[in-house]
Amino acid sequence: MIKKIERTRREAILSQIRHEKIYVAIQTVQRLNHFSVKLLCQIAEISRSSYYKWLKRRISPHEQENQQLIKSMILLYKKFEGIYGYRQLTINLRRQTGQLINHKRIYRLMKLARIQAVIRRKKKKYVKSTPQQVAENLLNRKFTAERSNEKWLTDVTELKYGNGQKAYLSAILDLHDKAIVAYVLGHSNNNSLVFQTLDLALQAAPGSTPMIHSDRGFQVRQEVA
Repeated sequence: MIKKIERTRREAILSQIRHEKIYVAIQTVQRLNHFSVKLLCQIAEISRSSYYKWLKRRISPHEQENQQLIKSMILLYKKFEGIYGYRQLTINLRRQTGQLINHKRIYRLMKLARIQAVIRRKKKKYVKSTPQQVAENLLNRKFTAERSNEKWLTDVTELKYGNGQKAYLSAILDLHDKAIVAYVLGHSNNNSLVFQTLDLALQAAPGSTPMIHSDRGFQVRQEVA
């Protein structure tokens, strides 16, 4: 009999916790998205009277703290454009509050507030050069030159702008005076971009035969050949 009473009590507590989570979820979604309470209660399959009864209860200090954490989480989420997950949010909230906040608590509050980190695409890995593509390192880290157009460095830099758009800047630098000999801005990191840059540089310094160094110089060697 005692076991049965204890089991009933435990089930009642679990049911109360489940309803508490539903009420908090409805409150959070309604505040953030301004949905109808009637609609949210219908979706959650609970009565509006029970929700409003819960809403009028005395809010505990723990609940007040949770509400403040959710507000701070949303501000951080918007500030960093949705890339923060629960780990980064936990770290930042610990710094802000000076409290040792459990990451599981932040994870749970994120679910309640329907905050989800934006998954960033992994950068494409460059294919490793084969032995046929590797040239002798003539520069050998000697980043100085006695005269103009003796040694050139070339590289391509990826630039991000707008809504996830990318551009690529291909440039050639003269090691003598660190001046940019030529540059080309394009939307694709391909052979054409490098070839255009090299053509412009050779036009700017006609008759010159510089040593050209590139970390990934396969395109350059193709053009020079």
